[in-house]
Amino acid sequence: MSNQGYADELRSERGYLAGLYTRLDAERARARGRYTTAVGGNGLEAMERDVHVRASAKEVKRLDVADNGLCFGRLDTLSGEHRYIGRIGLFDEAADYEPVLLDWRAPASRSFYTATAASPENMRRRRQFHSRGRTLVDFTDEVLGRPDGDARGDAALLAAVNAPRGEGMRDIVATIQAEQDEIIRLEHPGVLVIEGGPGTGKTVVALHRVAYLLYTQRERMERHGVLVVGPNPAFLNHISRVLPSLGESDVVFMTAGDLVPGLRVTAEDEPGVARLKGSLKAVEVLAAAVADRQRLPVEPVAVELGGVTGRIDAETAAWARDEARASGLPHNEARAVFVEIITYALTERAIGRIGKGWLTRSDKDGWEQLRKDLISELAEDEVFVATLDELWPVLTPEALLGSLYASPERLRAAGADASLFRVDGTAWTVSDVPLLDELVDLLGKDKAVVDSAERERKAEAAYAAKVLDSMITREDMMDDEDHLFATDLLFAEDLAERFVEHDTRELAERAAADRDWTYRHVVVDEAQELSEMDWRVLMRRCPGRSFTVVGDLAQRRSAAGATAWAAMLEPYVPDRWVYRSLTVNYRTPAEIMTVAAAVLADFAPAVQPPESVRACGVAPWSRQVTAAELADAVADFVRDEAGREGTSVVIGPPGVPGAVAASETKGLEFDAVLVVDPDKILADGPRGAAELYVALTRATQRLGVLHQGPLPQALRGLVPVGTPG
Repeated sequence: MSNQGYADELRSERGYLAGLYTRLDAERARARGRYTTAVGGNGLEAMERDVHVRASAKEVKRLDVADNGLCFGRLDTLSGEHRYIGRIGLFDEAADYEPVLLDWRAPASRSFYTATAASPENMRRRRQFHSRGRTLVDFTDEVLGRPDGDARGDAALLAAVNAPRGEGMRDIVATIQAEQDEIIRLEHPGVLVIEGGPGTGKTVVALHRVAYLLYTQRERMERHGVLVVGPNPAFLNHISRVLPSLGESDVVFMTAGDLVPGLRVTAEDEPGVARLKGSLKAVEVLAAAVADRQRLPVEPVAVELGGVTGRIDAETAAWARDEARASGLPHNEARAVFVEIITYALTERAIGRIGKGWLTRSDKDGWEQLRKDLISELAEDEVFVATLDELWPVLTPEALLGSLYASPERLRAAGADASLFRVDGTAWTVSDVPLLDELVDLLGKDKAVVDSAERERKAEAAYAAKVLDSMITREDMMDDEDHLFATDLLFAEDLAERFVEHDTRELAERAAADRDWTYRHVVVDEAQELSEMDWRVLMRRCPGRSFTVVGDLAQRRSAAGATAWAAMLEPYVPDRWVYRSLTVNYRTPAEIMTVAAAVLADFAPAVQPPESVRACGVAPWSRQVTAAELADAVADFVRDEAGREGTSVVIGPPGVPGAVAASETKGLEFDAVLVVDPDKILADGPRGAAELYVALTRATQRLGVLHQGPLPQALRGLVPVGTPG
């Protein structure tokens, strides 16, 4: 294309994009108008009004996020049709809703990501736009189907991966590669495992897959939402903008330490303890700990009843315990069976003694009336109530697990390892969270608490009804034009009930606060770190077993984590999981990946490192410093990077000034990385080697290493310098 031809095409494309933005602004204005009308109510009932408000607010949000990079490309078909590809779909109402912009997830858009010179898919050309704000800066063309065509299709990708990093992960909607697109659009109803080395884009592919599923299966997924589980809060903050930038907001972000509502746990156990808690054997320990709290009296307990003395002995309690356990109910709910049997035994014996000589079983009315009187008496008897609480207490997960950890005797009784003992039983760690969640099911709900909540709910409804009734004044009733009837007064109570029951919180907020909430799809990132017990929690959260699992077994640091995907998944989804791998490294330049690959070869020689798509032209360096020089050397790095565009981080073992642990940077990326004391990181055994591998692969442009001791053999490929250049 000549320079003049390119300029004419650029002018034409700018005009087309300007028209798209005009259409977007009109859509946005209409959506905001619908939102304003919905907020005003317009005569709608409260619940119906809320539905309209939510729907219109979601539409406004969807249109707002489309403003940045609205249209990023064009496909030209062999028949001469132009298909413009963008973040959302826009249509021409005046032309039978013909698409003027295709949503990137639409089937007709797929060739934009998958067509090649060798396999053009009936396409003649792919055009990629480079925009700044609403202005089209330039474009590149890739002629398809002709090996001698102007193939500049990698320009957009290389521009994206070379660009300085900012805050948060960016979407890749404009630069999705063919192997990524295949995974994003994979129609698999079960579990999809995406494995890839550092920088292969597995996280962002998983998030785009969520956006695709929400687009193609919105009716099935929207009401229950999607759960995204990541390794730490920093990671979740890093990825949190991706889905909203794609117009999707019904997503809950959590770490494994957040999966029980009300808890935000980040502390970790030492590896041996984490391995014990993460094993499925923990289920047996918890069941035994619950059973240990279902006790028999050492000596018979005397209970005064109707003027006679009854006794709760071991034989009676054993009968009641057996019946309660045989009910199959969780512990707290089975307590009702236990209490019923004990109560029956005491009252039967007491009636026989009290009514001796004048009351027989044939007098059913007299017998049952006396029983009711005795049951009422028992309910007020402090000894009886205290004995029941001792033999079959109402338990919470926190109380049971905390008392288990704090008692060597209870640990022994439950068959648990002595290493689980700790003085502060409720000093929760991330490994405790799945155990607490397991106990929710083992213990069940406390009926008294449930009944109390129901009474409170009804009281709130009654109060709301009273308030609404008081708003209906005598004047209203006398108004000839708008008088009220008895049915209107009944409606006030009904409306109050619906007001109390209808939860107006956003889906993500409601789901995060509800332990029993179930999701239609779950994304698990850094999944190699999850234990067997963690997987039990997640499977409970998604009964449909629809998962996107993202990980890299070579980066596993948790002693309780996965060593093979099949071991974790087969118990839950046999024959319903598929595996896909990503092999191209878009983040880490070849110079840095060569260094990291040497570390990988030492601790995981069978694992093939990903192939970097680019080089950065800057050699990774190392510098040996003394203990006295270390702080100044770190400060020099921080100061130098502060003057550059982009992001940087210092990674090192505890005690290094300004450094974070490698585990805190998992899934993150920075323009520049300084790794301090790699020999001390490696000293943590296999976990340390994985940590160093993670640390070395966070950089997109520049990598430096400071070391006090000898440089580890695997890092001898670094360029030694006196001071970093």
